[in-house]
Amino acid sequence: MTTIQNCLFCNIIQGNIPAAKVYEDEDVFAFLDISQVTKGHTLVIPKTHTENIYQTSEDVASQVFARVPRIANAIKQAFHPAGINILSNTGEAAGQSVFHLHIHLIPRYDHTDGFNAKWVTHNDDYDTNQLAHIASDIAAHLN
Repeated sequence: MTTIQNCLFCNIIQGNIPAAKVYEDEDVFAFLDISQVTKGHTLVIPKTHTENIYQTSEDVASQVFARVPRIANAIKQAFHPAGINILSNTGEAAGQSVFHLHIHLIPRYDHTDGFNAKWVTHNDDYDTNQLAHIASDIAAHLN
């Protein structure tokens, strides 16, 4: 496990800072988000320090994302939410405040549960050719 000494989440993994642990194995740690946007809001993190999705190896991502369905289903069984949001913020512009990769599992109960994941759509801003060009630009950078 690679850690950074001043990383909040690395310190939680090491037991230096208390957390309400939901799950742990040799590669992944999951615990309740202290903010509890909704009841059961859980963070799933790799034990290997990686700042965000851009810096995460495929192996580490595989370890983390392989555990997400199991933990999400445990939340579903415990609290019977109507749905769940799964998200990760990468970079300050996206709202990342702790710079250790983390996946939020946010149970959704109804439209009044306090979480709003709505965004403005731009359906009319791009035609088929523009979408094909955007897709091609992204694909050109896959290695």
